[in-house]
Amino acid sequence: MPHDHAPHPHGPHGHVHHPHDHNQPGAADHLHSHVQAEDAAADLQVLAAQFVDGFLQAKDKTSYLRLAGVPFERPGTAGAKALKLVDVELKTEWQVGTASPSFGSRELSYLPFPGEMVRARTNMALVYVSMDERSVLDLRDVLATRKAEVER
Repeated sequence: MPHDHAPHPHGPHGHVHHPHDHNQPGAADHLHSHVQAEDAAADLQVLAAQFVDGFLQAKDKTSYLRLAGVPFERPGTAGAKALKLVDVELKTEWQVGTASPSFGSRELSYLPFPGEMVRARTNMALVYVSMDERSVLDLRDVLATRKAEVER
């Protein structure tokens, strides 16, 4: 499944810079896994896709959102008045190619995809309103916050 990548730093051999070497003696005392930003983004995109699929299939959309822990109220920017969840927006985008900076040039390197590589991405947004304010919250932000809370 295609997903968006955030830029990430690479060292001279294409590896993400890491301050210690796991292949040296003593590395056994330092065993842990490193989730790179692109892997985290891919995980989040999979979670979002599964959430959207579940929402589309749910007979009772409100109950689905409640069971998933989606807040039906949240503070506004002033904090005094609560914003109320009124809409769930679904937007489907079709990635038909990729563009990236070219080496040594201000031009983009563009690669259109052949038909079988074109993929759809459906994103969800939660729309909250009050008498004074409208706020749109991307599902990926909600899921990233929830995931961080669970991992603590």
